[in-house]
Parts: sequence; structure tokens; C-alpha cells
Amino acid sequence: LMGADPSRCKMHSSEEAPGLAREMRYAVEEDFIQEQSSLIATVQRHTSGAYSKRPIAIVRGQGVMLYDADGREYLDMTSGQGVALLGHNHPAVVQAIDSQASRLITCPQIFFNDQRAALYQQLVAHLPEGLERFFLCNSGAEAVEGAIKVARLLTRRPGIIAMRGGFHGRTLGALSATWEARLRRPFKPLVPGFQHIPYNDAEAAELAIDNTTAAVILEVVQGESGVHLAQGNFLKILHKLCQERGALLIFDEIQTGLGRTGRWFAGQHDGVTPDVMCLGKGIAGGLPMGVVVWRSELGTLTRGSHGSTFGGNPLVCAAALATLRTLEAENLPERAALTGERFLRRLRGMNHPMVREVRGQGLMIGIELRQRVTPALKALMERGVLALSSGRTTLRLLPPLIVDDQTLDRVEGAIEDVLEEVYGDNG
Repeated sequence: LMGADPSRCKMHSSEEAPGLAREMRYAVEEDFIQEQSSLIATVQRHTSGAYSKRPIAIVRGQGVMLYDADGREYLDMTSGQGVALLGHNHPAVVQAIDSQASRLITCPQIFFNDQRAALYQQLVAHLPEGLERFFLCNSGAEAVEGAIKVARLLTRRPGIIAMRGGFHGRTLGALSATWEARLRRPFKPLVPGFQHIPYNDAEAAELAIDNTTAAVILEVVQGESGVHLAQGNFLKILHKLCQERGALLIFDEIQTGLGRTGRWFAGQHDGVTPDVMCLGKGIAGGLPMGVVVWRSELGTLTRGSHGSTFGGNPLVCAAALATLRTLEAENLPERAALTGERFLRRLRGMNHPMVREVRGQGLMIGIELRQRVTPALKALMERGVLALSSGRTTLRLLPPLIVDDQTLDRVEGAIEDVLEEVYGDNG
């Protein structure tokens, strides 16, 4: 039984009754069903309520597969919301964590550390030229918070311009940059000094950026609002405007970075290097890590102006090193580009009347439907495929970068079946 705990299975000799094995298997299956039900009930009794939960309890993962407490397997097209770039339990990451945990787990940034130094060097080797100053923290939202502080400290200006449709996190500073009204409304007043302009609107940017603007922040590909890409010369125009007017350009590459879109960083598709970049999600192979990186010539932060107790601890740095080295050794950004291109072509070839548009870059894909996406997510889960939503009508796929064409063929087949079953020809 997949996912069974060996400690709960007794050993029996081959001379015992042949029916015993069946009885034991049924007992274990019933035990796991009860365990999943009990596990879900426990979480429901104590959860904060902040998350809408799906009725399965994930207890194990391997590669692109996840397993619930009943032993049922699922193709993970979520990567844990974009985190599992190398899939689940990649041997290189597991070994790095195990080795480092036996040496040193925590070491604050008031001391120097070998793993932190090695990570800086590894990141610089892949980042666009000039991005060499780092602040290490614990999440993407913290990276955005750090980037906002970096911008205000180094420019001595208050204004932050963000994009409509953008998502940068739920902490108060990151939420102030996030567009979605329903997320912002309960927590007003938010951090002052933020304004939002239409994404891909160069004229609006030219009117908004002035001598009070500390920074312009944006996702190169908007993930939460429907997988929308930067169009035309928008990024280049933003870069030019920021240079001319003394503002910093911040790329939120938390979801798009480290190979997801087919390049190490999504801004490279347009040949644009920002002043500040935010990284997170998959950088440490599944452990929590966020990174703010900026151009060296901008200078450094004043002592005591920012901090993070757990940021850049040796354990997560070791995991991040293993992740980056594996991405490089297995050439996963390029693989994501090729695999994603083929997958996008197949998805666009479905020509189902329910599909309004298929958008994406690399292995960051959105299938916009003409109706709400929730029924499709439920039906896919019943077929053993886990996917995400992006807005109310877009099905979002973020598979691990190790995924192969055969697995994506299965996913495409499941999507086609679900579109017919759930929506029929009601496009």
C-alpha cells in the first residue's frame, strides 16, 4: 500500500494462512482511511481559517508525485504553489539538509558562515550582472517587504508604484503593493505612499513616475491574476523611465525566477535587468527562504535598519546551494523552456469552446475558462491531478521543472476529460 507506515505492519511467516495478508491489507487500508479522516478533523478543529482546504491529507512526496494518507497518488501540477522546482524530496536537497543538520542548523547574520558565503557566490554566478548585494529572509512576502525598505532607504523617497492585477504577498507592506481589493479592504489603512497603474500601460507609467517615486514594483509574469505576461517593450520602457527619474525598478521574481519561465529569471526574456529583485518559493528546494538582491552601486543598508533572526541560516543556505547546483547541472531552465513550449502547443490545440485563452511561458501556464474554474479543480483532483486557480476563471499549472512529456500528456488528457465532463459544450 503506497504511503503505508511500515512500523504499523506486522511481519508474518509464509506458512500462515494466505487470507491473513488480505485481512492485514484491508485493516491497514481502513486504518489509513480513519487516519485521514481524523487528521482532517484535527486540522479543522484548530486551523486559523485563513486557508480554503481541499479534502485530502498529503503525507508523502516523490518527484512529481504526492500521496495522501490513504495511499492515493496525485500528479502535482502545483509544485506546492511554485516551490518544488526539483520535485519532492530530490536526493541532492535531502542529502544537503541531512549533512548540514548534523553540522550546524542556525547561525545569525551577526556572524560569518560558510554556507551563506557559498550561496552568495552561487547566486551571483546566475544573476544578471551587477546584482550582488543580498538580504536573506524567510519568504517571498518578506523579500518584498525588504525590497520596499531598500528602495526607500537608498533613494530617500516615499512613493511606490505597483501594477493593477499584481500580487506581492499578504504582510502589510506587500499587501499595499498587491492590487486585489478583497485582500486589501479588511486591513485598511495600509502603508501610505502606494499607487497602482494598469499593467502594460506605458503612458500611465510615464505619468505616474516622478521625483517622489522610490520604486516601481511588478511581477514580470502576473501569477495570481491569471498568468499575464509583460507585452511589447513595457519592461524596457519602465527601465528607461526609472533611470531617467531616479526611481528603482523592482522585479518580483518570486514565482517566475530560477527557471520557471524557461530562463533563470523572467526579465531575461526581455533583456531587462532591474535594480532590485525579489526571490523566494523554490530557491531552497522546499525550505523557507526569501532573497532581496540589488545593484552593488546603490550601496548598502544602514546598520540596524532591517533584520531577520532566521534569515540565511546554514540549513536553508545548504538546501538552496543544492537546489541551484541541481538546476544548473540538469539544465532545468532550458528543459522548462522546451517542455513548456511543447505543452503549451498541445494545450492550445485542444480548441475546446470552454477555453477562452491559453497563456504562459516555460512551465508557468494559465488556461482561462469561460466559467468559474473551481469545478474543474475538483474534477481534476478526483482524477489524481492537483492544479491551482489564478483568479476566478483561470486554471494555473506550475509543474516541477523535472516533469517529462509523458506526464504532461496525462495531465492534458485529464484536462480534456474534465472540460467535457464538467462544462460540456457550454462555451
